[in-house]
Amino acid sequence: MIKIVECRYKSPKDITLVFSDGMQSSFNLESYLHQHDGPLLRQLHNSIYAQKVFVEYGALCWPNGLELSPQRLYELTQSSEVA
Repeated sequence: MIKIVECRYKSPKDITLVFSDGMQSSFNLESYLHQHDGPLLRQLHNSIYAQKVFVEYGALCWPNGLELSPQRLYELTQSSEVA
């Protein structure tokens, strides 16, 4: 099972993710938010809040309880969907 082991917020278009298999990729949060909506995601439009990103139990998380699946992020950052 793939997990995120590290994340670094650089900008809304670039959150660097390091996965448990050693792969490093860039997650475009801004693009992801244009394609998805929901009450927990809305807070991430504020870049100051988005910077509070952290890794917990292998998932990408924010203080409001939002968790993004490491497997899905792995797939997304391997394609051109949001990376």
